[in-house]
Amino acid sequence: MAKETLVRLALPERERGPLRAILGRIFIALMCIVVTATVVYSERAGYRDVEGVVDTWLDSFYYATVTLSTTGYGDITPVTESARLTNILLITPLRFLFLIVLVGTTIEVLTERSRQQFRYARWRRRVKKHTVVIGYGMKGRSAVSALKDQGFKAESIVVVDVNGGNIKIATADGCAGVIGDARREEVLRRAEVANADRIIVAADRDDTSVLVTLTARRLAPKATIVAAAREEQNIPVLRQSGADVVIPTAESAGRLLGLSIVAPNAGELIEDLLEPVAGLQIREREVTPSDVGLSPARLTAQGEIVLNVIRNGISHRFDSGGVRVFQPGDRIVVITANGPADQRAEDRKPRT
Repeated sequence: MAKETLVRLALPERERGPLRAILGRIFIALMCIVVTATVVYSERAGYRDVEGVVDTWLDSFYYATVTLSTTGYGDITPVTESARLTNILLITPLRFLFLIVLVGTTIEVLTERSRQQFRYARWRRRVKKHTVVIGYGMKGRSAVSALKDQGFKAESIVVVDVNGGNIKIATADGCAGVIGDARREEVLRRAEVANADRIIVAADRDDTSVLVTLTARRLAPKATIVAAAREEQNIPVLRQSGADVVIPTAESAGRLLGLSIVAPNAGELIEDLLEPVAGLQIREREVTPSDVGLSPARLTAQGEIVLNVIRNGISHRFDSGGVRVFQPGDRIVVITANGPADQRAEDRKPRT
């Protein structure tokens, strides 16, 4: 029988220190024993054991431990009214506190399991039209950063990775995470791929990307799938597997390097487009009512450079001349400034 692959869902939460919590409970338990022993020793004349009077610290600590742990051998007992009143008002509450500390770990574990199951069930009910990112290496993290820069909330992003360390980083970034091999269908189902609107395949190997894309397309036939390809010859295979867009990572970086050395100003422009904070920004949006009837040149004069117009599912590039004015329902791809140009130039100056 094949070994079953571990699939686990992880949601973002605050980091807690288990060692500190355990040491705190041990300290509370010890303090209960010390306080009880001190009270008993201070009133030792009111206690008797089978051999006579309780007159040592050892007797006091012995009584404290057997009393707080509810063992209660009965060999040491309070005999005076003041000692019995002290047992009622002080030692009994300390006994309850001691027991709570002892069983607190078990109760907390059970409570935490119930809380996690409730969170997972609530998350599955609510997660829809989200983004699934396969792989959280450098490409996956950069993709998530780009999504956040575009206004996507971290809680609407689900990261799938076989590496638990990467998932820990993803949840620290606010995303939900699924630990498992994305080539397996049950892993993608755990990430609710069927309800996703967007899927980013950022695996480290092209053969893995092909298998993941095939499975993801079958589970989510209407989702937009973007995949990264390490080698250009694998781009057609990824498209045939169901990817809407394929990004050749190595070739794109090489072309950008070549462009930057031959035409530094052009390379600087591309850098502006890729810079997440203080550069130019490419956005796709639907035309607003105020845009209807305007020409692309008119919108460019208002600060948005129109690159593409999508009308009835057909793409019209800026140089095609196919769109003279915007109509309701059009979607446009524009370049907007994400920060002052002089500030970007200042940021590029070498630091001395």
